[in-house]
Amino acid sequence: MGKLDGKVALVTGSGRNIGRATILKLAAEGAHVVVNARSNQAEADAVVREAQALGVKALAVIADMAKKDQVEAMAAKALSEFGRVDILINNAAIRPHKPFIEVTDEDWELVRGVVLDGALYLTRALIQPMVRNRYGRVLFFVGDGAFSGRGSGRAHISAVKMALIGLARGLASEFAPHNIRVNVVSPGSIDTRRDNPEWYGGHAPDASGIPLGRQGHVDEIAATCLFLVTEDGGFITGQTIHVNGGTGFY
Repeated sequence: MGKLDGKVALVTGSGRNIGRATILKLAAEGAHVVVNARSNQAEADAVVREAQALGVKALAVIADMAKKDQVEAMAAKALSEFGRVDILINNAAIRPHKPFIEVTDEDWELVRGVVLDGALYLTRALIQPMVRNRYGRVLFFVGDGAFSGRGSGRAHISAVKMALIGLARGLASEFAPHNIRVNVVSPGSIDTRRDNPEWYGGHAPDASGIPLGRQGHVDEIAATCLFLVTEDGGFITGQTIHVNGGTGFY
């Protein structure tokens, strides 16, 4: 018996890295899963096969989180396939670092669209069925950089990330009477494969300044998600959980 037997979980941006690890962590506890990628069907299908090997049902859905129609179609497809979505983890993000005075309207709209608007639209589409079922677990992802303010070229990213915290707190309060818990996970420096090293000026994050002396692992973030969506974290809602090796105390 897994902790999530019979539940259905949708994780955005789950073709790789933290999203993939979270899908597999939930599947290992018995959750059927919806894998989302923006455009890489092969990558999403590979994660689906890994989840199915754990004995659960899995579905891949290609959807760009910046496109409202695609986000709502993904929600509809998940509900049609499984009849419910019990767990929603809004993980998809982009981090195009750029000096603030060079940020264009298009830059802002893209970051806001993927990180904030898409998460809001998807949560709105899935929270009503959660209310009917009197069960729901919703997570949003931010990052410690939004709290520390350190690092140039990320003001616009930090702005939309912090907006997610306000959204989560409001939802946590509004939907707690319906047995829906909403929380935020804020990873520190995590050892992941990056497709866009230019975001970091050619210097990928490392263990510098981390009291524990190492970067985090994607499985540690996935384990935090698992804790928050199971009854192990049953009295936690409206909170931001920092998983950062002691980098900052917020």
